[in-house]
Amino acid sequence: MCGRFVLFTTGDELLEAVGTLPGITTVHAPDGTPPPRYNIAPTQQVPLVRIDGSEALIDAARWGLLPTWKKDDTGASLFNARGETVAEKPSFRSAFKVRRGLMVLDGYYEWKQEGKGKQPYYVTPGEGLLYAAALWDTGLDRLSTTMVTTDATENMAWLHHRLPLFLKADEVEQWVKGTPEEALELIHPSRVAEDLEWWPAASEVGNVRNDYAELIGAKEAPTTRAKS
Repeated sequence: MCGRFVLFTTGDELLEAVGTLPGITTVHAPDGTPPPRYNIAPTQQVPLVRIDGSEALIDAARWGLLPTWKKDDTGASLFNARGETVAEKPSFRSAFKVRRGLMVLDGYYEWKQEGKGKQPYYVTPGEGLLYAAALWDTGLDRLSTTMVTTDATENMAWLHHRLPLFLKADEVEQWVKGTPEEALELIHPSRVAEDLEWWPAASEVGNVRNDYAELIGAKEAPTTRAKS
């Protein structure tokens, strides 16, 4: 799963990165892009990428889906959606049919029990952005989004049994423009995970009020294989 992430690629760099996706010729961010963030949590605003034809639109969305039938924003924050049931579960099935987009990350945090406590790890592709399969909706007249997850890949299962569905560039069009049946073909452990690397993050990331670059820790000797 993913409950905290990092996005420090912003401004023109973010627009240029999204613009390199296959089929995209123009990218617009009507309200601008967010400042660098190092500890983004559910219910906060995140950039949501929606694609219409050859145009990509980046808007701020609440991280935690608000289906159109929601009467208020109480209850569990739907910040992750299990890919295996996304086509049938009432909270997600309507969005899955016609409202699929992308969430963009430089990396994310995951916690693992070690000894008497939990150690946070920062996970990153090393180069470039991660494009996570997402759904969006407009319940309560607010744009909101959720990140799709699958079983973890073998190399990442040591950290958590779930993993965001990160898409390769050549999978993006199928996810956002394909039929529901075509989108379902992509719901399997991500091929992107083969290139992920990780290292220990600062314990202070556990407090959502902390938001600074030092939280991601130092890339001294990143681990790129499963731990025993």
